[in-house]
Amino acid sequence: MDADVRLRDVTEADLETLYEQQLDAEAVRRSRFPSREREAFMTHWATKILGDSTVFVRTVTVDGEPAGSIVAWWEGQRRYIGYWFGRSYWGRGIGTRALFLFLRAEKNRPLYADPFIGNTASVRLLERHGFQHAGTVRHGENDHALLVLDA
Repeated sequence: MDADVRLRDVTEADLETLYEQQLDAEAVRRSRFPSREREAFMTHWATKILGDSTVFVRTVTVDGEPAGSIVAWWEGQRRYIGYWFGRSYWGRGIGTRALFLFLRAEKNRPLYADPFIGNTASVRLLERHGFQHAGTVRHGENDHALLVLDA
């Protein structure tokens, strides 16, 4: 991979790109995470992500362009991570590099992730970074792998 992958603070300008990326039907199908209407998306980001000081979020850039985001948040006593990349960035090693950089900056452990069990690329990405299977959780009609990174 020759692309320059970096993490930076989320800017207001990034939100438009991130909004468009989460509308991608194939990404929604693979993640089993429904897209949001524009107002709901912007409100969620303003209040639940950027407006919460316990959330750690970064824009992933590739050659200076926003490619997606990675976020860590608390759900009860567990710290979760999640990510979303634009489809044009899939399969190029960008997620691998971005997650590596994010895990160096996010110091909380254990970290949990719960990708849709059928999203094998996402499950493999997490496994490559040391996440271990800790069970299965159900979100709506879908089974998701519960993975944990202890160290």
